[in-house]
Formats: sequence, structure tokens, C-alpha cells
Amino acid sequence: MTRAAAIERAAEYFDSGQFRTELGRRVAFATESQDPARARTLHSYLTGELAPALTGRLDCAARVVDNPAGDYPLLVATRHEADELPTVLVYGHGDVVLGEPERWRHGLDPWQVVVEGDRWYGRGTADNKGQHTINFAALEQVLRVRGRLGFNLKVLVETGEESGSPGLRTVCAQLPDELAADVLIASDGPRVNAQRPTLFLGSRGSTPFTLRVGLREGSHHSGNWGGLLRNPATVLAGALATLVDARGRILVPGLRPQEIPANVRDALRDIAVGGGPDDPPIDDDWGEPGLTPAERLVGWNTIEVLSLAAGNPDNPVNAIPGSAHAHCQLRSVVGTDLDKLAVILREHLDEHGFPMVEVEVGPTMPPTRTDPDDPWVRWALGSISRTTGANPALLPNLGGSIPNDAFADELGLCTLWIPHSYPACAQHAPDEHLLAPVAREGLRIMAGLFWDLGEDAPVRRHP
Repeated sequence: MTRAAAIERAAEYFDSGQFRTELGRRVAFATESQDPARARTLHSYLTGELAPALTGRLDCAARVVDNPAGDYPLLVATRHEADELPTVLVYGHGDVVLGEPERWRHGLDPWQVVVEGDRWYGRGTADNKGQHTINFAALEQVLRVRGRLGFNLKVLVETGEESGSPGLRTVCAQLPDELAADVLIASDGPRVNAQRPTLFLGSRGSTPFTLRVGLREGSHHSGNWGGLLRNPATVLAGALATLVDARGRILVPGLRPQEIPANVRDALRDIAVGGGPDDPPIDDDWGEPGLTPAERLVGWNTIEVLSLAAGNPDNPVNAIPGSAHAHCQLRSVVGTDLDKLAVILREHLDEHGFPMVEVEVGPTMPPTRTDPDDPWVRWALGSISRTTGANPALLPNLGGSIPNDAFADELGLCTLWIPHSYPACAQHAPDEHLLAPVAREGLRIMAGLFWDLGEDAPVRRHP
């Protein structure tokens, strides 16, 4: 009954082919949450695949919870060992983005795991079926070796993450006692690179907004009216230039972070961004001046123009368009006043002479970040290092966005994310894949982490 035995069993689970078999069975469920026709498949994945595994192999009580926001059911499972023990909430999502089989390379199928060397192809192998399969399997190995977990387990699996996690925070608010825990341990997203184990503590927020300039109905001949009619595309370009300059620096005072906290800056000192064979080269002169690439990605806000249109972009004619629009996105860190985003944009544009530009702000996925000095963070880093012998990367938050606010804000949890993928996994794209060495190491890391949770959890938060 040793930590080493649990880690060895987790590696054997991979080496024996059991992990591949289980992952293949789960990938075969076409759980595309963006396709309303897949609602039954989402439900079947929970009731026919995950619930039996959690009840039969982890001795959990499990139930499916209806989602008040639509056909995105959730699975809640619990295993209670003793009141005095710490409690962990483990999260994953069973849905995937659209499979798009016609876009995959010849010989690959999004609903079948195909192995080519270290790459295991299939939709969901990296996001998120491979990752939650690793975590559930690691829990099982700890239970088999120790005979108990040594902590109380709660599991929450949603099926709407790829559609923006509708209803997730509402369900957490409705089930505060059932989901109460001392810590969240989950896996999603990529490591900083394939070779370096990573722990991240939250994510930047994401808020879409659209700028529209509608000046008149229809288009008018540019020879007959050019110089007399305001061009909405030119107006829109000018408005955008007041938000972000030609080198990507945010110009709106209310959308710029005041500073990067010292412990966040310290954590990012040894984080190298990019550099992989499939990564694009980083533009050193882009974004906020004076920051490292890691600080620009993780510790600062960015405004991105996702699309920009006026007239007929593919078949331009000699006419002044009547309207123009730009779909934009604010990626934000903790401390940004997102509740006032529409007001901040409106006042800024008015001050710069653009009252004719309309502002539409979409729903926000808020930024979150557990304090890097939290005792749980140091505990997790120590466990990962003990298992791997490596110095794990600590990211205070991802550059991207995940629904961590449901756990950090609604449930008030310290959130620890240990990803089992890597940046070039083609997540959300054709040819998505999991790297076998990362998956195997992930199994060992999580077996060690869950073993340690039953031995020396640092603090208890919930009563």
C-alpha cells in the first residue's frame, strides 16, 4: 500500500491498452453539443458510459441533472468516506466541438481513435474525454491500492462546455451543498509545452463585442458620391484605431489592467511561450510594451478584431457601402471592470468623435485566478514534482477561457487545473490528437496527486 504502487498501476493501465480501449469507446460517442440533434447522445454518454464507470469502479452514487439552460445534461457523482476527511470536486466535460469528418486527413475519423506513433487521433482525445478519462482512471488506481481514497470525492461532468457552458453556474448555485468541497482538481487545456508538466489556476475572461456603423440604406456609386458621403468602413477603422493601436496596445484606460501582481509576475519568469515545431513565431513588437510574451498572454488584457466587413469583401464594386461592422473580443484578467464594459466603450467612442458607432456587448466568461501563494498551490506543485522529478510550470491563469468562475466564484473553491494535452494538439480543429507520452505521464501525476490528497491535504475550507 504505497504511493509508488498507485503510480505504477496507473502506468500499467496505460501500457496494457486499457486506456486506449476506454478512450476509444468514449470517443465513439459523437457528443457534439453545438448540434441540437445530438442531445440524446449527450445524455447517453453520461448514463451509458460515465455513470456506470463511476458507480461500478469508484463506488460513487451518481445522478443526471437536467440543465435549466437547455439540452446539456450534467452528471453529479459522490463518494463519501468520512466527515473529517477533505473533499475534492473533480470536473470534466463530455461534449466536443463539431467533428467535421470531411476536413480530417485521409485515414482519420473523428469518432475513432487512430494511433500513429505517439499521436492518438480522434475528436475529444485532447478536449476533454482523454483528460477526464485519465483523472477517473487515476482515482481508480489509488482506490485499488489503498482500499479507500482517503478523501471524499465529488464529480461534476457537463455536456455544454463547447457551447459556452450554459447553465453550469446556475446548477452550481442550485446545488451548493451537494458540490461543496475544499478544492477543485480538474484537467483541460494544454501544458505550456509537451515536455513540461503544468499547473494553472484559472483563466483570462472572454467578452465578445460588436461595433456597427449603419449610415444609410444600400450603397452609392463612389464616383458620383465619393467625398460627399461618409464611408462607414473608414469610420469603423478610425473607431477601432482609438481602441487598440497599430501594434496591439490597448488605448482605452478603463480596459487596461492597473498592474501585474508581483506573485503572478514571479510565476511567469520561467514560462516560455511558443517555440514548438507547429507554433507560429511570436511578434516581439506586438502588444503591451515592456512585458514578456508570458506576461502579455497571461497577465494582461487584449482586444482582438475577429472579423471586419463592409460591402462585398469577395466581390468589391465601385460603391460606398451603407454599413460596416467588426466582431471583436476582449480577453481580460482579474480586476477588469467587465460589468461596465458597454459604458466604457460608449463613453470612449463618444469622447473620440464616434457617436455614430453602435456598441453591442455579448455574454462574458469572467476571468479567475487562484492566489499563487495559496497553500493548495504549493501542495500540488510539490506533488507533481515528486512524481516527475521535474519543475512544473505554474500559470496563474490560462490565456484562453474556461468556465472556472462557476467553481471559483459561485462555489468559492481554490481551483487547480493539471492539463494533459499540449499546444499543438489541434484542439477544436481537424486531426485533434492526444500525445501518448503526455497521457501516460498524466496518469502517473494524477495517481500521485490523489494519493497525496489522502495523506496530507493542506487545509480544509468547507465545514
